[in-house]
Amino acid sequence: MIHFEPVDPQHPDALALLHEAALEARTLYPELFAPDAPLPTNAPAEPGSLYLLAREQGRALACGALRPIDAQTAELRRMFVTHDARRRGLARAVLQQLEAAAPTLGYRRLRLETGYRQVPAMTLYQSCGWRPIEAFGSYVGDPTSRCFEKILLP
Repeated sequence: MIHFEPVDPQHPDALALLHEAALEARTLYPELFAPDAPLPTNAPAEPGSLYLLAREQGRALACGALRPIDAQTAELRRMFVTHDARRRGLARAVLQQLEAAAPTLGYRRLRLETGYRQVPAMTLYQSCGWRPIEAFGSYVGDPTSRCFEKILLP
């Protein structure tokens, strides 16, 4: 049974999943990371944000987050599923949980960025109604970025 739990982005389980995701990103995009680069961290929670873990028997298997861009738009971030939990629908379940929570936080639109080599992620997003858009924010000009958007409320 999967349980969804909102946590502080600096919770040890959130950081452990982030580090696992970062190590995977380094294998997918070795040209973008120095071998000795420090692992990333999560910024503290801010108003309008949500960091969600998916757990099974207490173990964190997947995560995703919403971070405000403006009053009506949030960025979907930190989507990740551990290797041993993949192909069980967890990414779709986390995505659906975040999409359902977004309007309760006042968001009408969600945006996200993923890397061009992450074809399974892009396939998932498009199958859930996300549409490709031009790069936004800090992703403008990044040739590895692929950006998507989903309108939740007209």
